Amino acid sequence: MATRRDPMGIGLAVLNRIASSPTIDKLKLRKTTEKAVYEGAKSGFRVAGASGRVFKRVKGSGKPTRLARTSDSGVFDLEPTEDQQMIVGVIKEFSAEVLRPAASDAENVNDTSKEVLAQTSEFGLTLLNIPESLGGLSEDRSAVTGVLVAEALAEGDMGQAVACLAPAAVATAISLWGSDAQQQTYLPDFAGDDIPASALAIAEPRALFDPFELQTTAVKTESGYVLNGVKSGVVRGSEAELFVVGVDVEGQGPTLVLVESSTAGVTIEADPSMGLRAAGLSRLILQDVEVSADAILGDGDAADYRECIRLSRLAWAGLALGTGRAVLDYVSDYVKTRSAFGEPIAHRQAVAFMVANIAIELEGMRLVTLKAASRAEQGLDFAREVALARRLTSEYGMKIGTDGVQLLGGHGFVKEHPVERWYRDLRAVGLMEGAVLV
Repeated sequence: MATRRDPMGIGLAVLNRIASSPTIDKLKLRKTTEKAVYEGAKSGFRVAGASGRVFKRVKGSGKPTRLARTSDSGVFDLEPTEDQQMIVGVIKEFSAEVLRPAASDAENVNDTSKEVLAQTSEFGLTLLNIPESLGGLSEDRSAVTGVLVAEALAEGDMGQAVACLAPAAVATAISLWGSDAQQQTYLPDFAGDDIPASALAIAEPRALFDPFELQTTAVKTESGYVLNGVKSGVVRGSEAELFVVGVDVEGQGPTLVLVESSTAGVTIEADPSMGLRAAGLSRLILQDVEVSADAILGDGDAADYRECIRLSRLAWAGLALGTGRAVLDYVSDYVKTRSAFGEPIAHRQAVAFMVANIAIELEGMRLVTLKAASRAEQGLDFAREVALARRLTSEYGMKIGTDGVQLLGGHGFVKEHPVERWYRDLRAVGLMEGAVLV
């Protein structure tokens, strides 16, 4: 495995984009960014889908543009490239200065503020996996960068991170599997200044949900398909203008379909959740929704759907890493400053071992996640690696959240400290499907 790559050429592009924006002054990141450039509340509602934007239809003229796979350097190196370090450095500071302080308010209103979403758009998150020829920043696949970005955002707050990454998931899906006409129709909006709110909707509200056994159906008609079903865990559904939806196509199996929110029969319902409240999770209800035949994403290949599920699980693994790191840093400081019986509780062997175990588990999770991302961007089979990443981040991510609460004792159970929120957010890693993508 090698995560160190030849420069992707996107680090400076992202940083120059940020440096030219007044947002940087609002975030007080101007000095950091210039240095880097120099050195290289929604509950109880049910509404129709948002209908503000009309996507201009473009007829395809050839083969779709695909991102190139990166080549394996043959060197086992986990050190991020200079480009990746620059991007992650700025996003980490943004997470610490903006997402972390805003996390409590965002959770209370079950939404991420428009200001925060507008600020993250300046980072070009939707551009990372859009080909340069279509207005993006790279011609190379960047799954490792996607994981690193998800990790950095989640270190601030996982709920807001999911809300910020949702449009990028749709842009990535269209870039990876969309037809030329679909790319020409939708990607210019994701590469522009007014990025459409959008969501990747896979999960369904039922026990033991299997993303390969969907109950949301697409029945073929003379002019296209009729969709029926309910999707859950849809990020910012009440504001989304475009959905990529997992459906079971008659005679074809699980497939991704593009659905514009203004389509008749699309409604949004509240979906209150235990965690990830800042992501504004909703239910997408499809009732006799008619779409054209070209709404199927790309050619509807079953392999594309499988890859989508795997890349989504990889993104959730990245989010788990960031939140796990937040827990580790917080409890490490807490046990050193919290005293009992005349000494810091960190001096107690049981406490020290528990903190050490969090660090060990986190490193194991990170290693297998980066290995899966590295193989994904090389075009190698990564099914085994992403399955391991999913298992480790869901199981040990939950354990890290539990141990974080336990180490704070009674303080871990109250909202005065953020560990109880991280505990609830980490529970989502093994349950959520879709929503994010790398």
